[in-house]
Amino acid sequence: MEIYQIPASYPLREVRHFPRNYMSTFLPISAISSHSKTDKIELESRNRMFILGMGFIGQFFAQNLKNEGWVVTGTSTSTIKKEQLQERGFDICLFDANEPQLSTLNRLKHYTHLLVSIPSVVGIGDPVLQHRELLRSSLMDGNLQWLGYLSSTSVYGDCGGAWVDENYPPNPTSEVAKSRLAAEEGWLNLGITLELSTQVFRLGGIYGPGRSAVDTITKQEPISKSQKMRISKQYTSRVHVEDICQALKASIYKPSFGRIYNIVDDDPAPREEVFAYAEDLVGRKWPGWVKESTSSEKALSYNKRGEKRVSNGRLKRELGVRLLYPSYRSGLLSIIDQMENPL
Repeated sequence: MEIYQIPASYPLREVRHFPRNYMSTFLPISAISSHSKTDKIELESRNRMFILGMGFIGQFFAQNLKNEGWVVTGTSTSTIKKEQLQERGFDICLFDANEPQLSTLNRLKHYTHLLVSIPSVVGIGDPVLQHRELLRSSLMDGNLQWLGYLSSTSVYGDCGGAWVDENYPPNPTSEVAKSRLAAEEGWLNLGITLELSTQVFRLGGIYGPGRSAVDTITKQEPISKSQKMRISKQYTSRVHVEDICQALKASIYKPSFGRIYNIVDDDPAPREEVFAYAEDLVGRKWPGWVKESTSSEKALSYNKRGEKRVSNGRLKRELGVRLLYPSYRSGLLSIIDQMENPL
């Protein structure tokens, strides 16, 4: 299968401008003087990604970029998580979106790319955009050239099971989804103000190694309330984290202004079907491990949680992405193939 690839760094002519004091923001003066002129040029020419919110996607994407030679920094809200991530080799700074430090916002201007992976909050909105004027002034004369915001397909609301693409008018029904849509608009408007390549990525249900139906079954964990509420849904759009990463990189390589992309696989299947398949995989690899079927759990009653089938056509046409895992079947099979015996 052909996999979409992106160069580890762009030619200098594709970068808008580099900060004159870039080196001093990362190294002490004494360290700068010890570097050769060639070393300085190499460091200044590298792509630099700042990730607001080092959750499941942020960690996976950061490692992916680091493997390709990027400079990557992410944020954490707790000292404990910061230390855990640093032990894994990540560059992390503490960041409280409610009371952001000016030094952190100023640091953003020295990065070429910014990914926002912090969810909006009902009653507050996007935590970072509370400080949009401070953020705008910090970034106005900076080095940033690309901005991505991770949203959700929940903004489409209930569509009666119809196929929807990015041209479908959003009609969020939950307060969480309404908050997401408002955050999308806020980041797109900020991007316009700063004249940045800005994209919104509407993600389906996210899964990957350590976070999947297979993991739930092998760990023998009870399903959560939110999972029970999805049991009776006829359609659930989902996407493997590796496909999210390749979609983000494709957008970086083919930037646009104000574009929205659905990042989902080709198979919006019901949760019951997915867990039944996962149980079969686990049962074949480790006979007798599945004690009780999770695919037969009773659903909780709910008010319409957004029946729809989400199209990924634009992602394929415009960004040239070929999904690594077009269905939950190939995604879960890949995950279980990499797993060790859970005993």
